[in-house]
Amino acid sequence: MNMSTYPITLPTKEERHKLFGSVPPIKGTKPTEKDKMVDLQNTPKNFLFALDAVGISNVKHPVVIQDGDKTQATVATFELSTSLVQDRKGINMSRLTEQLDQYHNEGWTVTNESLIQFARDLADRMEQTEGQLTIRYPWFFTRKAPATGLSGLMNAEVWQTVSVNTETDEATLSVGLTINVTTLCPCSKEISEYSAHNQRGYVTMEASLRDEAEDFDWKQSLLDAAESNASAPLHPVLKRPDEKRVTEMAYENPRFVEDMVRLIAADLYEMDPIASFYVECRNEETIHQHDAIARITFDKDAQ
Repeated sequence: MNMSTYPITLPTKEERHKLFGSVPPIKGTKPTEKDKMVDLQNTPKNFLFALDAVGISNVKHPVVIQDGDKTQATVATFELSTSLVQDRKGINMSRLTEQLDQYHNEGWTVTNESLIQFARDLADRMEQTEGQLTIRYPWFFTRKAPATGLSGLMNAEVWQTVSVNTETDEATLSVGLTINVTTLCPCSKEISEYSAHNQRGYVTMEASLRDEAEDFDWKQSLLDAAESNASAPLHPVLKRPDEKRVTEMAYENPRFVEDMVRLIAADLYEMDPIASFYVECRNEETIHQHDAIARITFDKDAQ
């Protein structure tokens, strides 16, 4: 217990603030009207280099995303930026969140097409030629247990990155997804008298999409590519019959991290809307302190 050596007699709140260092505001001499303030960002001058991207990151905002033929509400983290010409010191960054709020108030549903339009509007608003944005969010989906059919919600981290050039009217779009899976060690299964060790694997995929990929359900497609090639998928609800089936499934489908990225790469290679892709699998090893990793990057148009 804190025993005070002085009696508790509280001064007014204003006096308390003064006690802890607050001082009254000074009488300013600089203008308070916007049109009379110096605009450092837009004062023309040679600032040595044009910049590829200037903006803000780690912006959390509620969004509604398109999920197949339904929509889903979630919370996203944004990075918003534009290019910057050589004769301007900076951009008016408040316009970035201003546009985000405007879209939100207008009932924005996030799709690949609406993100491209958002980036175009961003470049126009900032009076620059290029606009970029990345949006990351948890995507929720229903997963049924393999034997009992009991269901629960799973989630994967997904993201979309858009870049547009308003002069050439070009737009690039890439999408990504990270999901957890079960992997069972083929070597352990081969050499052990009983059982085999398994681990939780983290599969990360990123894919550049072609222009004609409008109807491509990329979230479900990337999820299927990861889980169908794993030893077994994860489940939110498992009863004993389900656990038996899942562990047997893993034993029937042993996978190294090397196996995982090659099998997933094969599935992504067969998806026509995907132009290039990156795949990584990272296993949290159960008999080592370290993780095991494997990666592949592949450009189908370069073949």
